[in-house]
Amino acid sequence: MARVYKIYGPPGTGKTFRLIKRAQAYRRVGIPYHKIGYFAFTRKAAGEARSRIGVSEKDVPYFQTLHAFGFHLLGLKEENIMQPYHYADLGKKLGIRVNFSDAYNKEETHFLTCNNPYFQLIGRAINRNTSVRVEFDRNEHDRKDIEWTTLRHIEVNLKEYKEKNKLRDFNDIIHDVIKLKDTPEFPTFQAVFIDEAQDLSPLQWKLYDVLKEKTEDMYLAGDDDQAIFAWAGADVNRFINEPAQEKILRYSRRVSKAVLEQSQIIVGRISGLRKQKDYFPRAQEGLASHISNLGQVDLTKGKWLILSRTKNNLLKIMEELRRKGLYYQSNKGKSFKVSLYKAAVAYTNWRFDEKLEAKDIAEIRDYAPEEKWNLKKEWYEVFTQATQEDILYIRNLLSNSEKLNEDARIFVSTIHAAKGGEEDNVILSLHQGRKVQRGIALSIDKQDEEHRVWYVGSTRARINLYKLVSKVHRKEYAL
Repeated sequence: MARVYKIYGPPGTGKTFRLIKRAQAYRRVGIPYHKIGYFAFTRKAAGEARSRIGVSEKDVPYFQTLHAFGFHLLGLKEENIMQPYHYADLGKKLGIRVNFSDAYNKEETHFLTCNNPYFQLIGRAINRNTSVRVEFDRNEHDRKDIEWTTLRHIEVNLKEYKEKNKLRDFNDIIHDVIKLKDTPEFPTFQAVFIDEAQDLSPLQWKLYDVLKEKTEDMYLAGDDDQAIFAWAGADVNRFINEPAQEKILRYSRRVSKAVLEQSQIIVGRISGLRKQKDYFPRAQEGLASHISNLGQVDLTKGKWLILSRTKNNLLKIMEELRRKGLYYQSNKGKSFKVSLYKAAVAYTNWRFDEKLEAKDIAEIRDYAPEEKWNLKKEWYEVFTQATQEDILYIRNLLSNSEKLNEDARIFVSTIHAAKGGEEDNVILSLHQGRKVQRGIALSIDKQDEEHRVWYVGSTRARINLYKLVSKVHRKEYAL
């Protein structure tokens, strides 16, 4: 049985840095990289770990997500995996609507990101390694959204759809790779590292138990205060209770004193199981204050991260930024129509006698027939195929001297999507919404998870935290 070490890493304390250094220490004493397993929460995080090691992907075959580990061990191909469009196709056949926040699996998390409550509940049941009936009987869902007969019908059809099309989802991969544990194909390790272990589901903990039998040393790293995926089946209590030699990282290189003070108010409200972690901020006072609207801060200077608890509220914030003529980015890209901007630049270059390439001409033609091109007219006067709203927005951005070829200074996101991100200035919208409030009223566990969400949101700030109050006080998180 492996020796187990657990590292608690509060925000900005260098948890991942510590894991990488430890992995490199094994290499220095002669342990080859193929005897080291490093399993990250997302494909992006796994890629960053490989980059920090400074070797190619083939040199560290087990620096990946747990699902990628299973994917390669099972010899699967992309066409064998359920994709968002498969769920949308099945939804269409069953007459239910399915949309995805991560439509192309860019993050490759193991949680289903569709907005359909039926698929979400089925996925949560599998993650929790329980039956759909048991999950339904927990009554953690909105009863207005889910009806048992329909849920059972969708569950049966999902299983048939996967079998008919020879498809697996992420959970199937974990199930199937566990079955290989007693075969020669399953590798053995000298050391295994699992980052963000607070987000492992019960199903993934079963794979962890297998890996623990296949390695000499096991390292778990995470922070129970940042466990915000219980809604999808993550089991933070298993992380806290797992027997191990424990270490708490105590010096944050991210949060200021003001931000730390605010975050401690939030975690002090967690009433369930929690690991007490006292850590120190960096030597900067910072600022934490309330604002009633975005006009109370100067968004024309510096870098900003604007966070919202819900997508609907985030859309309202994005609309306000657009009305103000501010350039921002989200997970969906830049705030303006990039093709229109490229066409405008190409047209302006043409007016000043610059030779255009074929792609430039094609971009202009998308918005203006060639017969309308006129050396005496600006692009916005001849681009008849573009909306006036899009044209005016780009003109406002340019008049504000925004550098549209570069990344925006302002990034907007939901709190869940921003986990791992950070910025000097954070605006945290305190709007919680009635649907969230109804959901957390169901149990103490739900309330604890909600406090953890706001803890994650507040600790994205390096220096200044601005708390944007809700227009309707009763819909606000108290902070």
